[in-house]
Order: sequence, then C-alpha cells, then structure tokens
Amino acid sequence: MRAELDTLEAKIRQVADLCQSLRRENVSLRQQLLAAQQENKQMNTRLDAAKTRLQALLDQLPEDA
Repeated sequence: MRAELDTLEAKIRQVADLCQSLRRENVSLRQQLLAAQQENKQMNTRLDAAKTRLQALLDQLPEDA
C-alpha cells in the first residue's frame, strides 16, 4: 500500500511539473505570437507605403510609355 502511494505521489509530481513546464511554454509562445503579429502589422504598413509610392511613380509615367 505504501509503495502504491509513493508511486502515485511520484506520478502526481510528474504531472504537476509537466503542467508548470507547459504553462511556461504557453507564456513564451504567446509572447512570440504577439511579437510576430506586431512585426506583421509593421510590414503591412511598410508594404502599403511602398504601394502608394509605386503608384505615385506609375501615375507620373506618360500614357504612351
């Protein structure tokens, strides 16, 4: 009976450790996701600005070119 309780205690400890590890990983992944989303937003802003500049250049070209 004592051995079974010790085994159960060890398994519970393993599950608790795994849970803590997964929580830390989850926090890290959420931070990475947020950083990627912010970078994506910045890149979209830069892309829109480049499109605007390119369109302005295209508008300056003569019609028959």
